[in-house]
Amino acid sequence: MTSKELLYVEDALGHECFMKTCACKTSKQLQDAKLSTYVSELEQKHNELFNKFLNLL
Repeated sequence: MTSKELLYVEDALGHECFMKTCACKTSKQLQDAKLSTYVSELEQKHNELFNKFLNLL
């Protein structure tokens, strides 16, 4: 893996980690059950993407 590719993967990991954190906090604050469930699903999706990027290293 080139250094440029490594920087891209590290950047993507940072973005996915941020999105996971935001989705987690938001889903806990929402009062609408359906919307909270949807945001929790987004959190799961970002967790999966984080793990996929992590596996590239």
